[in-house]
Amino acid sequence: MLELASLKGIIEALLFVANESLSLRKISEIVAVDEATAKKVIDELAAEYRGGNRGFQLREVAGGYRLFTHPGYASYVEKLVLSSDYRRVTQAALETLAIIAYKQPITKAEIGRIRGVNVDTVVNSLLEKELIKEVGRQNSPGQPILYGTSKAFLEALGLRSLDDLPPLKEFAPDERTRRRIERRLTSGPVESEE
Repeated sequence: MLELASLKGIIEALLFVANESLSLRKISEIVAVDEATAKKVIDELAAEYRGGNRGFQLREVAGGYRLFTHPGYASYVEKLVLSSDYRRVTQAALETLAIIAYKQPITKAEIGRIRGVNVDTVVNSLLEKELIKEVGRQNSPGQPILYGTSKAFLEALGLRSLDDLPPLKEFAPDERTRRRIERRLTSGPVESEE
């Protein structure tokens, strides 16, 4: 059996190069140790990262483990990610992704009605990036495809499950603001979505 220091280095290297979360089973298979030993090493690595002045941390997400940048350095990482030559997801894609995350399963037509624009290109882009996936067909004329978020979506946002999404109410305007918006946009009150 490998020494603890070697195991730490190997598991750290696996986590570093993985483009998705690695399950405990996968890690133990690759390293040829039992899951309890792999879990012990992962816990020790996570504690080391928390205790030091490290630029990353080890988190459990989407049924596995993955390295993420440390939230304390978010402003620096944000500068890089938001630079024009690094940006990967457009604002339109982020808006569409948010709609899918909170309303899934949902069709393209329903997304388009919410956004008020054609979303074919954006949905195709999100499918290519594997942030969303086809989750079925709606039982209605034409049987349109239903979309939902993917495991890659959970990983990208550092979520264990969709239950970790912040409640929509946190982003909703207060009642007074909502009434003012309604008066400006309509001739009468709009039914609120629950």
